[in-house]
Amino acid sequence: MISSIVTHPGGAHKDDFLACAVLLTQAPVAIQRRDPTEVDLTDASVAVIDIGHHHDASLHNFDHHQLPRDHVPTCALSLVLQHLGIYEDSREFCSWLEIAEWFDCRGPVDTAKWLGIERDTLGKLNSPIDITILHRFGSKTEHKPSEPIWEIMRMIGQDLVDYVTNLRKRLDFVARHAKVWTFDGFKALFMPRTDPMPEDASSGLGYHVEKLGLENEILALVYPDSRGTGYGMRRFNDDLRMEFTQLKEETDVHFAHARGFIAKTSSAKVDRLKQLVSLAYKKA
Repeated sequence: MISSIVTHPGGAHKDDFLACAVLLTQAPVAIQRRDPTEVDLTDASVAVIDIGHHHDASLHNFDHHQLPRDHVPTCALSLVLQHLGIYEDSREFCSWLEIAEWFDCRGPVDTAKWLGIERDTLGKLNSPIDITILHRFGSKTEHKPSEPIWEIMRMIGQDLVDYVTNLRKRLDFVARHAKVWTFDGFKALFMPRTDPMPEDASSGLGYHVEKLGLENEILALVYPDSRGTGYGMRRFNDDLRMEFTQLKEETDVHFAHARGFIAKTSSAKVDRLKQLVSLAYKKA
């Protein structure tokens, strides 16, 4: 059991903030911002994050500063996510994570060069949310339950963990049920109605297309309409070859967005759904 979390004093950064936030989902305890003692580093009930020059998950020590200079970018958040067994999924689902690792380990100049952008562009991506929350986190030596920053941290950590774990479950579900439809010149991904139905029937479909390696072949996604008994149809990757305004005169299509990227039908018959998708395709 973790009884307290210790992280470094002074200026706060995204990696120590988020590492603490994620760890709060496992142990909703106070966070102390101070240098750790030798006793802290050998006491598994004290989690030491981003300080201490030790990485030993069995003792809940999560520092990365002792790693070799040429080590793959790894920050304190990386180590905590690895400890929880969700690092690989987090890297797959959270595109910001690798950038956070690079920024913390390599600094803004090398990170900008790696991203292929100008150094000052990174600064333009900051928002008052980033600045204020990190400033408030860094301005106190201790954060306790019921205090605003502590509660925000726990919400951020919980949302992150829930997003990653739920999306993995959703993708496994999609992989079991989704089917690829082949048409003349393109393909579509179809998600049938199931019992029980997931809360968001269309979530995870894009990731599944990428897993299949069919990003250049699948143009449309077809999935159960959460507001009715029919189905929704939308472009994949906003491919303009699918133009759903071409369905607006169909009697069983009750909605076709004016910009053509989505439509909804009351029909639930597979043959009819295939026909509608085919009609929406703009042949070259």
